[in-house]
Amino acid sequence: MAPYYTQELDLSKYTVLAVDDIQLNLLLLKKMLSKFNFTLQTASSGQQTLDMIAEKKPDLILLDLMMPGIDGFEVIQRLRANPETQDIHIIILSALNSHEDIVKGFKLGANDFITKPIIMEKLFNSVITQFKLIEAKQ
Repeated sequence: MAPYYTQELDLSKYTVLAVDDIQLNLLLLKKMLSKFNFTLQTASSGQQTLDMIAEKKPDLILLDLMMPGIDGFEVIQRLRANPETQDIHIIILSALNSHEDIVKGFKLGANDFITKPIIMEKLFNSVITQFKLIEAKQ
């Protein structure tokens, strides 16, 4: 049986891309999100994220900010500047938690910002909220 908060949503049609340069964090996200029946893909760098999105656009991105090379802020900037990707929902998952970082994330176009360590219920609520917003647009 589906968790109570997803019963009205068919999540099997959605793809979520989780992005973090630390493999353990990706494994934790996979475990936390395993109860949902959407497709979960992972990327470990900003460049890999952009390459994967160019191949197949996900519905939602769970994005770390601190990564070598292209960081999460730049990923958001590039996605929002491109008409093909500007509407992808983005939840930032980051250890950066200063007021300035959070404001910057939202100003660049993030839909939500969750600080690490991740509280599972907060992540679930944010993911479900984003899917409800996606459904409302369709």
